[in-house]
Amino acid sequence: VQLVESGGGLVQPGGSLRLSCAASGNIVKINGMGWFRQAPGKQREMVATITSGGEADYADSVKGRFTVSINNAENTMYLQMNSLTPEDTAVYSCNADLIFLRVPGGPTLDDFWGKGTLVIVST
Repeated sequence: VQLVESGGGLVQPGGSLRLSCAASGNIVKINGMGWFRQAPGKQREMVATITSGGEADYADSVKGRFTVSINNAENTMYLQMNSLTPEDTAVYSCNADLIFLRVPGGPTLDDFWGKGTLVIVST
């Protein structure tokens, strides 16, 4: 199973970006996915999570500005980020809690991470 993030880059304060996280491999079912970020010199923090049923949760710092969504048919999660500030600068990584088909072994529940995509908010 692989998780690949995309969509990061340099954006001016007040701007927007849309991140994507695509999961691939012998996936049987995704239970939930999430976005996390780590700024330089800081600990990783949760940004937003979403279940396969669409229930979302957000960090207080991004509520009203970020929107997480999931496309179950394509095993892809998105993060629409609006009104970005320099404090949003970080490496954004995605996480998935899912069941995959292990060979041999059969259906297996596990947790996977992507390598991250860098978001820089600056003039």
